[in-house]
Amino acid sequence: MRYLLRPALCLSLLAVAACDEVAVAGDSVALAEVRGQKSCVAAVAKETGNKSAAINTTIPVIETGRYIVDVPNARSWTCVTDANGKATQIVEQQTG
Repeated sequence: MRYLLRPALCLSLLAVAACDEVAVAGDSVALAEVRGQKSCVAAVAKETGNKSAAINTTIPVIETGRYIVDVPNARSWTCVTDANGKATQIVEQQTG
C-alpha cells in the first residue's frame, strides 16, 4: 500500500506546483513574473548546489525582470530575466 501512495503524492505535488501558473494564465506580465522567479531560483540553486535558494521578498526591487535570490549561509544573488521569464544572467552580490 505504501508504494501506491508515492505516485499519488508526487502527482499532487506537481499539480500544486503548476497552480501558480494556471492562476495567472490570462495575464502575460504576471505569468512572466512567476516563471522568472522560478527560473531564477532554479538557476541559482544549480550554480550554488544549494536547493534552499529562495526569492528575497524583503528588499524592494524596482526593475522588472530582476530578482534577488537568497541562499542560506551564503551571499545573495541578483538574477535578470528576459521577457518570457527565463533567467539570462545571475551575479553573486559582493559586499564591502
